Parts: sequence; structure tokens; C-alpha cells
Amino acid sequence: MWNYSKKRVTNEDYYNISNKLRTEKRSNDEFEIMLGSLTFEEMIGLRLEIAARAVDHKLYGFKLWYSVPNIAKEAVLLYTMGAARTKGEAAAFLGLKKTELRKILKKFDIKGFFTKR
Repeated sequence: MWNYSKKRVTNEDYYNISNKLRTEKRSNDEFEIMLGSLTFEEMIGLRLEIAARAVDHKLYGFKLWYSVPNIAKEAVLLYTMGAARTKGEAAAFLGLKKTELRKILKKFDIKGFFTKR
């Protein structure tokens, strides 16, 4: 029987948040293990607390409540583009049409995140 094997090239080769942060020396195994032990709520709360400390706890004027949905959507999009093999698969994972995904990718500039240094 003929066995067809093709090397699987994924978006993960290009869109991998962990690899990007490790290359920039902003992450390592130990950090990722500690981060994995936190809930999303704890991570977000801790990040806000650290940001508040930097400005003497004066985070006034930021429309934080209205920004949270976009922040969460961008995080899910970053992960999805690394995990999916194709844009079609990414769209299906997110429950979107391909045309909707294209618009969202332009809005959030996902490629720019991985190419900017």
C-alpha cells in the first residue's frame, strides 16, 4: 500500500507566542510554569496591579472596562493563529466565516505582533 507522508508545516512555525517571547528573553520554562499555575483572572488582576504601581495607583481615565473584551479577543486570536494549520481552520475554531476572520486579522494586526521586534 502506498503511504503518503507530507511534512506538516503549521502556522505555529510562524505564530508562536512562547517562542517569540523566549527569543526576546521575556519568557522561560520557569516563568511559563508559574504562569500556568495562575487563573486568567489572577493573571489579569496581577498585571493591572503591577501597572497601577508604576503610576502610583492612579489608573484614572482609562476605559478599562470597555477595553477588556478586545484584549481577550486579541489573546484568543493570537493563540488560534498559532494552533490552526490554516486560516480556514482558525475561522472554524473561532466560529467565524473566513471573510470575518480576514477583517479581524487586519483590525488586530496579528502578523505585526510576530514581526515587530
